[in-house]
Amino acid sequence: MSSLETIQNYLEAIHILHLEKNYVRAIDIAEYLGFKRSTVSVALKKLLAEDYIKIEDNFIFLTTKGQKEAERTYERHETLAKMFMMLGVDKDTAYHDACLIEHDLSDSTFEAIKRHYKKSIEI
Repeated sequence: MSSLETIQNYLEAIHILHLEKNYVRAIDIAEYLGFKRSTVSVALKKLLAEDYIKIEDNFIFLTTKGQKEAERTYERHETLAKMFMMLGVDKDTAYHDACLIEHDLSDSTFEAIKRHYKKSIEI
């Protein structure tokens, strides 16, 4: 796979779709991400080879490795988007911008943002 960001976007999509539907197929991922099915098929082969997913009866499941990365990315996305909305950013922009930066933040910077966000919602 060409980049960690691409891997994270696919894994997060699989995670979200699984939360919403309890099952994930390649066509679901293609529709969710707005990609062609052939593009998704190539990516899935790479995710499979790198042990992020397993495929059984055309259903896609995250491996332990894939689940860990998906949950990490999803937490970043949700936390950042909610923080931006607290600052007055509209929902669509907040989620879009969170997606842009969730991959590039260091763990220490994200943890500081998360601590600040949690303190802010406790007040």
